[in-house]
Amino acid sequence: MVSVLTPLAFIAQRWTPSPRTVRRAALSAVIMTVVIIVTGGAVRLTGSGLGCDTWPKCTDDSLFTTSEQGIHGAIEFGNRMLTYVVSAAVGWVIVASRAAKPRRRGLNRLTWLQFWIVALNAVIGGITVHMELNPWTVAVHFLAANALLTVTTVTWVRAGEGDGPARPRVPSPVRKLGLALMVLAGLLVAAGTTVTGSGKHAGDSSDVPRMPFDYTSVAQVHALFAWGVCALALAMFFALRVVDAPDDTRRRARDLLLVLLAQGGIGYVQYFTGVPEVLVGLHMLGSSLMWIAVLRLVLSLRERPSDVPGAAVPAQAPDAELSPAARPA
Repeated sequence: MVSVLTPLAFIAQRWTPSPRTVRRAALSAVIMTVVIIVTGGAVRLTGSGLGCDTWPKCTDDSLFTTSEQGIHGAIEFGNRMLTYVVSAAVGWVIVASRAAKPRRRGLNRLTWLQFWIVALNAVIGGITVHMELNPWTVAVHFLAANALLTVTTVTWVRAGEGDGPARPRVPSPVRKLGLALMVLAGLLVAAGTTVTGSGKHAGDSSDVPRMPFDYTSVAQVHALFAWGVCALALAMFFALRVVDAPDDTRRRARDLLLVLLAQGGIGYVQYFTGVPEVLVGLHMLGSSLMWIAVLRLVLSLRERPSDVPGAAVPAQAPDAELSPAARPA
């Protein structure tokens, strides 16, 4: 009986990527996820959410945007095309992780989870169009994109680690503080969808319904979550110094504080200036960078050495391999 190789197994037999190649492939998925989150916000902020009025085609008669749909159709169609770029980045990390030697099944599962989230969110995007930008489906669409950002970031970090059992790098109370920080940051991101869903940027020039909340009230609740995240991040910053945590973990706590400072400033300025589109877009970018920074900090509180005897896999891969421009916060 002749065994038939899958395409991935065929590639794995003939190519072995370096650990740096795998990590950079994982980073490309992180970057493209941030890009599509920000450009998805641009679709809403320019009123182009229904520029393509059906899905998966752009119109009932055309897969592509037409001249009659104008700039709004081009913006919405362009964002849809970015899904293929994200898919290519995810495909690249799937191939690279599968071809790595020795085979890392845990890392492979994470890369395939990225694939399924991309597919699911494409369907959610279609539902959002068919429901004419219902704010609840828009919120689910955004949260699903952040779920992808979570998995791509974890994959990127895990690509620089081994596959041995996780070992703590800081005492238990500090790890619990990190978990509380991550949960509250997640609630902050979720609360932001109610601010968006209640605000004036509905995604289309037509009369799109909004969430039944008072905008000022939900913005204030969102701000309370933000202050809570800042308080926990500051507590983490000092706690890590008290316990003499590793240098890379302390740097990530510092980076998180810097991102939160910038994000908070943008948030308050946009609120008091009538939420101009440019600042809202920057705030969405800041939200993604904040979430990446939180995840990297929490993941640095433990290490996974290699479970392969003699293998030299660092507990935390150095960021020096990346240029400053390519380094997420």
